[in-house]
Amino acid sequence: MVSVVRGVAAGLCERSRDAFIATIPMPPAAGVRGQSGAWYRPKRYLAFHMASWSVMNLLQLIRSFTRTAETGSIAAAARTLGISATAVGQNINRLEAHLGVRLLNRSTRQLALSEAGTVYLAQVRHLEADLARAQAMVTGDVEPAGPLRIASSSAFGRHVLAPLLPSLQQRYPQLQLELRLTDRAVQHGAEAVDASIRIGAQLEDGLVARPLARIPFVFCASPAYLQAHGTPLEPAQLAAHRGLLHRFPTDGRPLRWGLLKDGQRVDAALPPSMVCDDIDALAELAAAGAGITRLAAFVAEPYLRDGRLQPVFGPATDWKPEPMEVYFCVSDRRDFTAKIRALFEHLQAGLPPAWQV
Repeated sequence: MVSVVRGVAAGLCERSRDAFIATIPMPPAAGVRGQSGAWYRPKRYLAFHMASWSVMNLLQLIRSFTRTAETGSIAAAARTLGISATAVGQNINRLEAHLGVRLLNRSTRQLALSEAGTVYLAQVRHLEADLARAQAMVTGDVEPAGPLRIASSSAFGRHVLAPLLPSLQQRYPQLQLELRLTDRAVQHGAEAVDASIRIGAQLEDGLVARPLARIPFVFCASPAYLQAHGTPLEPAQLAAHRGLLHRFPTDGRPLRWGLLKDGQRVDAALPPSMVCDDIDALAELAAAGAGITRLAAFVAEPYLRDGRLQPVFGPATDWKPEPMEVYFCVSDRRDFTAKIRALFEHLQAGLPPAWQV
């Protein structure tokens, strides 16, 4: 890594001295005044100064480029970096001048990576994280700190994740947590998300997904509904009941209800009486007698405890609902920095033992 940084610094000195000379502060005491009134330096001093400049500033240029490529616009990159859009554009121009190639094809309507930009992005997008990890390894500075942006499916985030996060921040007070709850599949780069908690239906190619939990599902209905319509004991009997189904925005279709018995899996054929995109609303509909629904254990538990809902396919049958697989996702294996690892381990330790994988 050190040799890479030195090489980059040397390249910047040799190829970009003229392009960046105007940005170098030069106090009058050590130079001579030219005809234009500007102060100049001997060449050897200039090369030394450029090497120092490159080490301090080249990462900022690369950061502006990678954020722009990931978010899809200079304005969005500026918001994530906390600088102006003009500064981001200037940083990209300077990086292109240093490399001697165009990294981004820009027009008034769109921005896209050039062929060279695609190659360069693949090589440098994790440079910042690699340097931070290298520094932590040699300095012992492994205390998780800084922004940590977490996206989660809405119900899991509301019922499971949110109660666990305060103790994480108490343990690591330098963390700045942001929790985003949505059932759509967020884009890590474009939306500046560090980690996401997803169920299987939300997984996408290109993500690094680690199993986090296996949570039981519960088929359930109100006592009044089951008394009026009977309690199904076999998957085929569900066809005679009213189904309260959950539609996920990933593909717009209701999620399938899997049932397991002796290694056999079947999809329950349940007519959709009502479809909703919020699992808590489905719980209330079921409690009001609207039909049979499928709830994750963390949603169903309080309803089962106070008797507002009763389980279907309980001890009286060998059929069991297929559990919900939950995954902890990052964009790349190298994204498992100290703060990401701290979050993952904290969630693992905080989940009920029966859910752990």
